Amino acid sequence: MFAYIRAGFMRETEYLETPSWRRETGETFRLAWPLVLANLLQMGIYMVDVIFIARLGEAPLAASGLVAGLFGLIVWSLSSLSGAVAPLIAEAIGAKGPSLRPVRRATRMALWVAAVTGLLGMGLASLLGPVMRATGQSPDIIALAIEYNSLVIFSMVPMLLASVLRNYVSALGWPVFATAITALGIPINAIANYAFIFGNLGAPEMGLTGAAVATIITTLITLASYIAVILIYPRLARYRIFYRFWRPDWIRFWLIFRIGTPIGLTVAAEAGIFSAAAFLMGRIGAAELAGHIVALNIAALAFQVPFGVGQAATIRVGYAYGAKSSDGMKLAGWVALALGTGFMAFTATAMVLVPEYLLQIYVDINDPKNAALIGFALQYLVLAAAFQLVDGVQAVAAGALRGLQDTRIPMWIAIFSYWVPGFGLAIGLGFFAGLEGVGVWIGLATGLACAALLLIWRWMLREQLGLTKRAG
Repeated sequence: MFAYIRAGFMRETEYLETPSWRRETGETFRLAWPLVLANLLQMGIYMVDVIFIARLGEAPLAASGLVAGLFGLIVWSLSSLSGAVAPLIAEAIGAKGPSLRPVRRATRMALWVAAVTGLLGMGLASLLGPVMRATGQSPDIIALAIEYNSLVIFSMVPMLLASVLRNYVSALGWPVFATAITALGIPINAIANYAFIFGNLGAPEMGLTGAAVATIITTLITLASYIAVILIYPRLARYRIFYRFWRPDWIRFWLIFRIGTPIGLTVAAEAGIFSAAAFLMGRIGAAELAGHIVALNIAALAFQVPFGVGQAATIRVGYAYGAKSSDGMKLAGWVALALGTGFMAFTATAMVLVPEYLLQIYVDINDPKNAALIGFALQYLVLAAAFQLVDGVQAVAAGALRGLQDTRIPMWIAIFSYWVPGFGLAIGLGFFAGLEGVGVWIGLATGLACAALLLIWRWMLREQLGLTKRAG
């Protein structure tokens, strides 16, 4: 890590307006891999929760999955909203003008947005009980989920603040800090889960709610770590993002909302269909829901790679957008698409050829009590493999368009794709055609494929649509 920091891979004054394919591939890879690793490590933190909670049984695992469905939907959406700070920082740096003040003010307002929306998000997450009752979940699972949810919601605001700081260090070319800080969270979360779920290390035995305590502890330490790094490391500290933190910049505040709201709604449209799928699975049965949760975690783990490449695409395209380099925008986007899609071909192959090895990360595949869960998860993994490529394409294409600050039309593409052909087929095939969980997963794959086709079409027409023209 320290050699990486000494060498550096991208300084805010070094953007090359007409990079070669080779150089762009190298720059994108060097920016993407710490983001990908940080995303995978973040999933690792959630995996720790699933692994420990799974030891409590099917009902606690199902309850935690439903909580994660709504809570994760809100956190992902709101963090994507305030994450609009990344293309704003990238544009300011790519423009090669004085960037200290615009970067500082954009980051400060993003933190404001995160705090305000986080409080609203806590209120939305508190509606879990009515949502579960309205969707016909089991009373026992509802009781467990409400108890868990009532505590875990207090981690939301620090999660969103940490997400803004992660975007800040990444857009300035230092995503390695995000990787290191996220890595720190895994052992902290594991120790806290071990202590509070089962009553070890002198802690009270709290069962499922102990996992919520572990999440809060991990989130607070993560936020504190970002603040410490930003204050200590000179290249990050020089922007003085906490200076006069109370002073508003309403123009940038509302700009983040204008750019970020469509991003948040896009993420809500995608994450929402997966959350809704969990509730559909809950109506089918507890074993189907548990199998769905495990299979979806594996698919989500693979998704973190193109998601990280998409984040890198936002920054790289944003640098070129700020520099008004049409060739740079084109190259950055296509290189990122090639990297993200190539990896998803590999993960799709693994899901088809060695699914048992992937499943045993989460559950004991030799335990007879897990037989039904594993049987359903194996079915769903085959379908997950089918949508790996299109999932990678839509993630990276959306990231590249965000680098152009093009977020409104991609939002409508996502809403249509996931909720009309996607959710429509999930309900139709799952409940009316008798395919149950398999039908739900076919619907998910269809929604992702539709989004991928429409987003890549928009990226290809970026010049004709005037998306590459930057004012100023």
